[in-house]
Amino acid sequence: MMDRRRFLALGAAVTALALSAACAAGGGSNEPKSSGGEVELSFLTFETPNLNAAYWDAAIARASSKVPGVRIKKLVSPIVDRTSYVKQLDASGQMPDIMPAIAVAGFAQAGKLADFTPEELTPFVSPQSNAIGGKIYQLPYNTQTVPMVYYNKGLFAEAGITAEPKTYAEFLEVNAKLKAKGINPIVLGGGGKDTWADMYPLTATVATEVYKGNPNWLADRVAGKTTFAGDPAFIRAVEKVVDLARKGYIDPAGLSRSYPDTEKAFLDAKGAMYPMGSWFPAAADSKKPGFEIGVFPWPTDDGSLVMPAYTGGGLSVSSKAKDVTLAKKWALAFQTDKENLDAIVKGDGAIIAIKGYQPPADMGPVYKATAEIYDRALSQNAITTAFSQENGDAALLPGLADKAALGVQDLITGKKTAAQFAAFLDKEWDKAKQ
Repeated sequence: MMDRRRFLALGAAVTALALSAACAAGGGSNEPKSSGGEVELSFLTFETPNLNAAYWDAAIARASSKVPGVRIKKLVSPIVDRTSYVKQLDASGQMPDIMPAIAVAGFAQAGKLADFTPEELTPFVSPQSNAIGGKIYQLPYNTQTVPMVYYNKGLFAEAGITAEPKTYAEFLEVNAKLKAKGINPIVLGGGGKDTWADMYPLTATVATEVYKGNPNWLADRVAGKTTFAGDPAFIRAVEKVVDLARKGYIDPAGLSRSYPDTEKAFLDAKGAMYPMGSWFPAAADSKKPGFEIGVFPWPTDDGSLVMPAYTGGGLSVSSKAKDVTLAKKWALAFQTDKENLDAIVKGDGAIIAIKGYQPPADMGPVYKATAEIYDRALSQNAITTAFSQENGDAALLPGLADKAALGVQDLITGKKTAAQFAAFLDKEWDKAKQ
């Protein structure tokens, strides 16, 4: 649900799947509409193969049963980028009362979102995740690791690979063995509106090369203490992506694939490794391809564990909602309902960041393996933020994540060097500030 860039939530999300052609738009006036004493609140949703209309209808009904006096008007975003759609609605005076997994930067500073109080955030594991000016405008209910490396155990065996790589040198050896056997090493996408899907190798290398040494690096960039082009660690992260492409470990032809086609390519054994967010197990465990899927974290040079992750992705409430108090109460009911949480775990592979929550016991092996690696990283204090997924004071400026995704395509196709890519990001950063 939450890969905020898509995906991102998205964003899970995305986070991060192609939206079905959708219906319904707009919120209506700010005047309360009521029926039998009920307040009508508009709720923007999005539909994916995992989170279909039936999922949303059932989840809405469960939350509404806990908050008397609320009647929900369900809206469905017709485009992938929910944040852009909310901006369109806001510009026409139709901002939804309740919204899932949007990028809150810009909206919050403009006073368009209601903040949640510390008391309201008590159930959450990371109540200050993605704070803006010390306030929380999106419920931090869900963690996604972005990315993990999912792999085809059969193709690994065919290439004579007997162990998961622990160091980056071993990772390169794995890629070389696969390519030598005529196997596409890394499945990657990024076609059409799904340009975000090409970001994950860079998100991984920024975590291992930049955030590992300075977890506050992006905050420093926001503060003007560093630049993309002026930091050797960032250049080194980008060089690793360039090197993977130059050696043929990332096939440029894959950049034309949509997100669903990229997922299908991996499940159809069109490549051995698939760097993707932790929502992928929902598909891996339900579609059960004809091979066993393993998972490992993107390796570091020294073999230490680094796990880029994003916690957030929940509901936000408009400060102009027809009844802000009821809207927040409903959002909290939606977000903390056990059946709703179980549904999002089963449907979208969510790692729930709510105190005391336990996932359903019958979750599949890929989900369990993913969650185990995340738990291990959490216990080792090895979690970093995920580049391009951040949502708060220390985040890329609005629109820059999409620019970065376009720039990564140029890296993989050889149109930009690492230095040129970094300079491009600095230039786009300056434009975004204006």
